[in-house]
Amino acid sequence: MNNMNQIFAFATSFFLATVFTPLIIMLYTKRGWLDDPRKSSHPKVIHTKPIPRGGGLVIFFAVLVSAFAFLPMDKHIIGILLSAGCITLLGFLDDIKDLNPYLRLPLLFAAALVVVGAGVGIAYVSNPFGTGVIHLDQPRLTLDLFGKTRSIWILADIFALAWIVWNMTIVNWSKGVDGQMPGFVGIASLVIAALSLRFSNDPAQLYVTTLALIVSGAFFGFLLWNMYPQKIMAGYGAGTLAGFFLAVLSLLSGAKLATALLVLAIPTIDAVFVITRRILRGKSPLWGDRGHLHHRLMDLGWGKRRIAVFYWLSTAVLGLAALQLNSQQKLYTILGVALLFGGFVTWITLFFSSSKRLARDNG
Repeated sequence: MNNMNQIFAFATSFFLATVFTPLIIMLYTKRGWLDDPRKSSHPKVIHTKPIPRGGGLVIFFAVLVSAFAFLPMDKHIIGILLSAGCITLLGFLDDIKDLNPYLRLPLLFAAALVVVGAGVGIAYVSNPFGTGVIHLDQPRLTLDLFGKTRSIWILADIFALAWIVWNMTIVNWSKGVDGQMPGFVGIASLVIAALSLRFSNDPAQLYVTTLALIVSGAFFGFLLWNMYPQKIMAGYGAGTLAGFFLAVLSLLSGAKLATALLVLAIPTIDAVFVITRRILRGKSPLWGDRGHLHHRLMDLGWGKRRIAVFYWLSTAVLGLAALQLNSQQKLYTILGVALLFGGFVTWITLFFSSSKRLARDNG
């Protein structure tokens, strides 16, 4: 596949997402499938008027059609699309019913199991502390199924499942502000596409580049309608699809997990901080609250557009760094970013906690 076809793949996905989004907006509005802040007391709600949440349908449709047009339907692509379809259905049901997070989590693992079962996994990871790689293809469980001998790479498959579900969760959590998530996901996908281009001599990597460009085009097309003031929300479907595609792309691009970790450093740090804070307070890490980084930035007086641009620029800068660094340098950079933004989030939390105590004492 030449570069022109890859450009067409990006453009097709972008166009489909752009034209399909208003149709979903009209459908959801007509059916009354709206997220109405007047009917919700949840502290994480920051929008002020009823808005549809059908972003998952938009992303899946754009990626599905573009994949059929520009990618070979091998077992990996079929597994990815089947898994994405399961996630989209889950997101659609959540748009309408607001599913319990304890129900959604096992369903995410089930969806991830589809793509792992199709052969998308982690056979090895680069050794960040030295040369060579760390192999994950042992131990193996060998089975005779349908007249064929098949091997299950136990450690590799468990690692892949955890990696995919983790990324689905953290990216979904970073979608609270207009335009925030589609922008940084579109940029992150472009970084993975650029990374895959370095291995253009490998035919398999050409298709990884094309899939990354398709995903990027879909999210940038959706971004036109999700930017402030948003006409549609990403919803659980688009948020989890974003994390799913980024996780799978990082696996397909030669297990470049350090690159994905660096590009998604801000959502990752935010998720680790939020989970730790909820557990220390005796709360479930799965139940949402108003304690994510984008909420803290709003408390500091940042507007929604400013927060979205912050996420876009952070992803772009870290993505460019990821393309220039080796595995060990990426590890040090991730640790540095974790200390920097972890300290920043800690300061914000302590600042507002002390402000609330002072207000109570003076009240």
